Amino acid sequence: MKKFIEAAGFIIMLQGVGGLVHEWTGWLRLWTLAQHIEFFGDRALFVSIVLIVTGFAVMIAPDAVGKK
Repeated sequence: MKKFIEAAGFIIMLQGVGGLVHEWTGWLRLWTLAQHIEFFGDRALFVSIVLIVTGFAVMIAPDAVGKK
């Protein structure tokens, strides 16, 4: 289960990095989810940063919980 959570966090973080790359260069348009959700509108850059931070937090969470 730990590896699954870390993999999910990695995918979330990749979505955020892809969103930043798309905002800065215009590449990876079809690959990122934040650009396809109309609800976010002009806040796609902020959403991408939040996805990076959230993905990183999800990746380190199993290690932090496992140590007592």
